[in-house]
Amino acid sequence: EVQLVESGGGLVQPGGSLKLSCAASGFTFSDYTMTWVRQPPGKGLEWVSRISTRGGMTEYADSVKGRFTISRDNAKNMLYLQLNNLKTEDTGMYYCAKEPWLAMTEARAKDGGQGTQVTVSS
Repeated sequence: EVQLVESGGGLVQPGGSLKLSCAASGFTFSDYTMTWVRQPPGKGLEWVSRISTRGGMTEYADSVKGRFTISRDNAKNMLYLQLNNLKTEDTGMYYCAKEPWLAMTEARAKDGGQGTQVTVSS
């Protein structure tokens, strides 16, 4: 069974930083492109970033480019997202997912109680 456990969220002031972590199990982590997705309050899922299987290729949404950095440690089955220069519009529940991410993340978001909350507020 695929299990993804996010952590590292919290309340931070604008301009602050957080590092999110995702512990993966139940599948061969190193075989999958991994993704971070977020859901702002009252809005739909928003793709944030993805990283290739060995970490050699990364992609970012325009809204976070230059501020967020995705990384992975295949030896530890861990995915990370460094969030710098946070803005209020970065507020939301953050989920990690293996590709394809949409259906799995929709289900997890609907179930509630998963993901890690990032709140950017002064």
